[in-house]
Amino acid sequence: MLDTGLTRPAAARSFTARRRARLSDMDAAGRVRLDAVARFLQDAAIDDVEETGWGLPEHLWFVRRIRVDVVSPLLHDREAEIVTWCSGVAAIAAGRRWSVLGDAGGRVEIDSVWIHLGPDQRPVRIGDFGPYAASAAGRSVSTKLVLPDPHGAAPRQPWAVRSTDLDAHGHVNNAVYWQAVEDWLTRERWDFAVPSRAELDYRDPLDLGDEVELAAFAAGAEQRCLAFTVGDRVRAVASIEPLRS
Repeated sequence: MLDTGLTRPAAARSFTARRRARLSDMDAAGRVRLDAVARFLQDAAIDDVEETGWGLPEHLWFVRRIRVDVVSPLLHDREAEIVTWCSGVAAIAAGRRWSVLGDAGGRVEIDSVWIHLGPDQRPVRIGDFGPYAASAAGRSVSTKLVLPDPHGAAPRQPWAVRSTDLDAHGHVNNAVYWQAVEDWLTRERWDFAVPSRAELDYRDPLDLGDEVELAAFAAGAEQRCLAFTVGDRVRAVASIEPLRS
């Protein structure tokens, strides 16, 4: 379960970073794309755990689930402040929130759940959350995935995995999935000016050589989904819908 609270205890640890939006981060209208936001978040999280010592090589974190609430699109924003903190805890997982505020009024609120792995890339119990315990404030998180599978009639199209999509762990980087989502939404003429909620469930990694197909389908009246499939296995599912106030 993702945390719905936007606040953290005043004395708890948070990490703040600033990022400039460059030409390669923007679409044709000048909006900072979702994949660019994902890179900003990833960089801030890495900087945070490196500062606390909760990063490599002893701690490895893989995103399980993420929710991105675009409260106000980053349309004219060229610099963003990113504040991140721990939003919840579990035996082998932790929640991480980010609040992104643009210099022209854009705002994006993000929550996520990450699986904790040891140096051997196997799940490891966390126990003491150290500097992150206070901001979690006793909230729990769940690693359960909630987005649906595509139905059999969902149209599919190939999606090529490039060598440049892989990260240091040999899997397709988290932000690359959002590139596919952005391309799909643009072709579907999604109105990016409308506040929206985008979600992504990561089930199993994608690797170079996987023959990936994208399956687009609807889930309810307003929720639209995109599944990343390899054969009969669903590796990840993304969704988008209007953001409810």
